[in-house]
Amino acid sequence: MQKGLKKYFGIFALPTLIAFSIAFIVPFIMGIYLSFTKFTTVTNAKFVGLENYKKVFATPEFTNALIFTTKFVIVSVITVNVFAFALAYLLTRKLKGTNFFRTIFFMPNLIGGIVLGYIWLIILNGILNYFGVNLTYDPKYGFWGLVILLNWQQIGYMMIIYIAGIQNIPNDIMESAKIDGASKWMTLRKITIPLVMPSITICLFLTMSNAFKLFDQNLALTDGAPGGKTAMLALDIYKTFYNKVGSEGVGQAKAVIFFIIVAAIMLLQLSITRKKEVEN
Repeated sequence: MQKGLKKYFGIFALPTLIAFSIAFIVPFIMGIYLSFTKFTTVTNAKFVGLENYKKVFATPEFTNALIFTTKFVIVSVITVNVFAFALAYLLTRKLKGTNFFRTIFFMPNLIGGIVLGYIWLIILNGILNYFGVNLTYDPKYGFWGLVILLNWQQIGYMMIIYIAGIQNIPNDIMESAKIDGASKWMTLRKITIPLVMPSITICLFLTMSNAFKLFDQNLALTDGAPGGKTAMLALDIYKTFYNKVGSEGVGQAKAVIFFIIVAAIMLLQLSITRKKEVEN
C-alpha cells in the first residue's frame, strides 16, 4: 500500500497543487511585484521602485488605520478570549441546559459578516439615537460598536474550542487537586489554565487574525466614518485600491505591508504560546 501511495502520489496531488498555485501562489507573487509598479491593469504595469511604499507613509490614512486597528485588536483579543473562556468554564460545570446554551452562543458565528454589520448598525444606532448621536458621530462610538460586534460573533466559536480543551483535562488530576484541598481559584489558575494552553494558542491565533482582517463588518457598520477615523487596515486598503484612480500600486503596497505585519505578529504569538505549552 505504501509503494502504491508513493507511486501515484504525484498524480493525485497534482490537481490540488495546480489549483493552489493558480489561486494563491501566482497572485501572491504578482501582488508583491505590482506593489513596486504603477498600474491600472496587470498588463500596463510600470516599475517605479519604492515610490508606492513612500506614498503609503506620506499620507496619514494608513498610519491612522494602523493605530486604530492595533487598538481594536488588543481590546478584542482580550475581551473575546476572557468571555469565551468564562462561558466555557461555566458550561462545563455539569449545569442543566448546557447543550442548549452552547448552541445559542455559537449561532452568531454562522451569520455572514456584512449582514451582521447591518444588523448591529440598526441596533446600535437605535440605542444611540436616544442620546442624539449615532455610530459616525464620534470615532469612539464606532470603535466600541466594532468591538461589541466582533465579541458577539466570535465568543461562541472560541467558547467551543475552550470547552474541548477543558473537557480533555483528565478527571484524576482534578480529583487529586480536590482531595489535596485546592480551592476552585487555585485549581483554575494552577491546573485548568496551564492544561488548556493548546486551546488558548488556537483561540488567540484565530481571534487576532480575524480582528486584523476585519473588513465586511467595518464596511457595513461605519464605512470608516467619520472622516476615515474608524477605517481599519483592510478597509483602508480597499478604499485606496478601488476608490482612488491611479493609486492601485499604493493600495497593493499597503496590502504587502499589511501581510508582513500580520504574519510577524502571528508567528510571534504562536512562538510565545507554544513555549508555554512546553513548559506546562
